[in-house]
Amino acid sequence: MGRDNRAGLHGSVVDRLGVQITAGDVAAGEVLRIEQLEARFGVSRSVVREAIRVLESMGMVTSRRRVGITVAPRGGWNLFDPQIIAWRLDGPGRDEQLRELGELRRGLEPVAAHLAALRATPAQCGTLTGAVMQMAVHGKSGDLESYLEADVQFHRTLLEASGNDMMGALSGVVAAVLAGRTHHDLMPAHPEPVAIRWHAEVAQAVQAGDAAAAERAMRDIVDEATRAMLGPPDVLDPSDTLDPSGA
Repeated sequence: MGRDNRAGLHGSVVDRLGVQITAGDVAAGEVLRIEQLEARFGVSRSVVREAIRVLESMGMVTSRRRVGITVAPRGGWNLFDPQIIAWRLDGPGRDEQLRELGELRRGLEPVAAHLAALRATPAQCGTLTGAVMQMAVHGKSGDLESYLEADVQFHRTLLEASGNDMMGALSGVVAAVLAGRTHHDLMPAHPEPVAIRWHAEVAQAVQAGDAAAAERAMRDIVDEATRAMLGPPDVLDPSDTLDPSGA
C-alpha cells in the first residue's frame, strides 16, 4: 500500500475514533484492543497503531503493554488542539464547547487587541486593514469561505501583533472557532455590516495606537459572535439583544 493511501486510512481512523471519544460513545476508562479496532475499521494493524499514536499525542488515549489502549478522561486531552475542537463542535457537546470557546476568546482577544495597539508593526497594521477590506468584499458577495479566510487572517494577525508568543500560539484555537461557526451553519448568508465595521474599528485603533478603543471594539466582536452562536436568549443576559454578526 502506498504512503498516501496509508496516511489517508490512518487519518480516517483518527477522525472516526476522535469523534466517538469526544461524543462519549467510547467512554473514559474503556480499554480498546488493536485487533478489535482492525476489525471495526477494516484496516491493518500498522494503520491502527499510527492512528493510536496520533490520539496519544493529543492526550486522548494511553497505550500500555499487556493493558491495551485506554481512553483518557477529558481533563487529560489537549483541549486547545484544533482537531479536538472540531470534533467537539461536531458532537452533542457543541453548545458547551461554544460557550467555553466564547469565554476563552473574551479573556484573550480584547487583551491581545490592547497589546497590539501598543506593539503592532506597520506591516501587521497593513495586514489587518487588508483583511477587513477582503471581509467587506466577500461579505457583500456572500462568499462565506473566502470571508472565513480573511476573518482568520485578521484574528491570527491580531494575536501575533500582541507581541505575546503565548497569545499568538492560540491563533489555531480562534481559527477553529471561526471555521466551526461557518461550517456548522451558524453564520448568516451575508455577514452583518456592523461586524465588519467593528473589525475596521479594531484595525484603525491598532494603527492609531489607541489601546482602549482596540480593546473595546474587540470585546464587542467577541460578545456578539458568542451570542449569535449560542442562540437561545435564556443562556444570555435578558437585557442583551441578539445580532448574528460575522465575527
